[in-house]
Amino acid sequence: MDLLPLSVIGWLFTIASGLALGLGGWLIAVIHLRDEVARKELARRVLDDMTLFGVWILGMAGGVGVLLDKSWSRPVLELFCWVLMVLVTLSAISRWRAAPRPRGLLAVSLALFVIPVAAVCIATILTLRSETALRVLSG
Repeated sequence: MDLLPLSVIGWLFTIASGLALGLGGWLIAVIHLRDEVARKELARRVLDDMTLFGVWILGMAGGVGVLLDKSWSRPVLELFCWVLMVLVTLSAISRWRAAPRPRGLLAVSLALFVIPVAAVCIATILTLRSETALRVLSG
């Protein structure tokens, strides 16, 4: 039994990645148009931003590949899910450590974000490893 239908996985990751790429591009354009200090900070973080865009492109490619029943989509989307879980967890830990005490409410809000992301990613990975996915995405 699959945890998620393959079509739901394909559309979910394609749309979510597309929205993330669009929002990221829009934010960079707005920051670039602000002032000189913002442009310098943006230029200083260009490698980080390009890496993040690459990760989201990986997610979009995996989602589109699942929708098109391509065999390469399974490892691509699984890699994206692992990377997404690690990045979200590290980001949450970093934000929690940087916040002033008391941080209890922040921990709860971060958990309410991290846990569903991890659950969807784990369900996706398990579905992609199922016999149905192996059969459908074999060629």
